[in-house]
Amino acid sequence: MTARIIDGRALASGILERVRVQIAELSPHPLRLVSLYIGNDEASAVYIRNQQRSCQRMGVQFDLIHLDASTTEEELIARIQDLNRDPEVTGILLQRPLPAPLHHLRIQSKIHPDKDIEGLNPANIGAIVYGTPKLVPCTALAAIRCLLSTGVPLKGADAVMVGHSEVVGKPIAFLMLNFFATATICHVATQDLAAKTERADIVFTAVGKPGLLTGDMIKPGAVVIDIGINQVPLLDAEGNPTHDEQGRPRYRLQGDADFDSVRKVASHVTPVPGGVGPVTVAMLLHNTVLAARHQAGLPTDPVLDPQSVQS
Repeated sequence: MTARIIDGRALASGILERVRVQIAELSPHPLRLVSLYIGNDEASAVYIRNQQRSCQRMGVQFDLIHLDASTTEEELIARIQDLNRDPEVTGILLQRPLPAPLHHLRIQSKIHPDKDIEGLNPANIGAIVYGTPKLVPCTALAAIRCLLSTGVPLKGADAVMVGHSEVVGKPIAFLMLNFFATATICHVATQDLAAKTERADIVFTAVGKPGLLTGDMIKPGAVVIDIGINQVPLLDAEGNPTHDEQGRPRYRLQGDADFDSVRKVASHVTPVPGGVGPVTVAMLLHNTVLAARHQAGLPTDPVLDPQSVQS
């Protein structure tokens, strides 16, 4: 068996085309995202540039508020409350990580749930638990969209989530429960991980450990959704690390799954890069449209309706 590769770029393209139509339907309601960036984290800066480009392509206004690392929690919350009250602001992004001693959960909870396009406000996480998802964390939503694109039946399926973060692992597990799958969450204290994954019909992994999941750890025909993104050294033909013209080490991206061995056993698998990642970016804009419709009092399609997202 050779797994079908889930093409995240193609899936994202289809989602964005639908989003483009929905944005046009919202006219004359302009969409505006405001990104709060505190400090100078380099990874956040890269993410912000990607967000800007994505918004520009879709005709969404993107405003960046860059605050000094010395910004207090009270000052940041005051900014958020101003944005909550501004009727021209569709969505608010809080770039992470936050510099110490800012407390992410306390600050994220101050973003109004209807403007929380990252789906991280406790109210939006709670809506998933209650089976009424509204704005879902983008990466979790992207992973489920990738899964739904396979057409694999979810009702009664055994699903294993490797990783238990509040923004990926736990939301995915509850979303799978909403589809009447049986969900198991594994984490750093799980004993005999392979015993859990080799019985699963669906395996998600999001722990940031390259090569963690191998082909002998999964059931033949299982679906593997690899959410991990890891930088690993790029080696030459002799297995030695390579360097660029400036002498800096070269890297390549790799997921948590050992792609070559997993592909020989699974029925479907997401590649890294080109799998969940592009869909995550599309989900940010998808959530922006949902937020705009909520704020305008317009009806919305059910979130994660399998009939509307299968390809």
